[in-house]
Amino acid sequence: MIERLWRSLKYECIYLNAFETGSEARIGIGKWMTYHNAERPHASHGILTPEEAYEYKVKPMRIAA
Repeated sequence: MIERLWRSLKYECIYLNAFETGSEARIGIGKWMTYHNAERPHASHGILTPEEAYEYKVKPMRIAA
């Protein structure tokens, strides 16, 4: 999963933008990560964004002993 994230980050953000400084790269990557988590649907989450998948995640119920 991490390898897929790094691949997407490189091809969709880093290679398309010629960042001149580290601070520009930090801002650009931060914007891309926000887009990736909040707006971009993911097939692994059933075409939900990661934020939507986390929001709708069923929480385990604790059972009293």
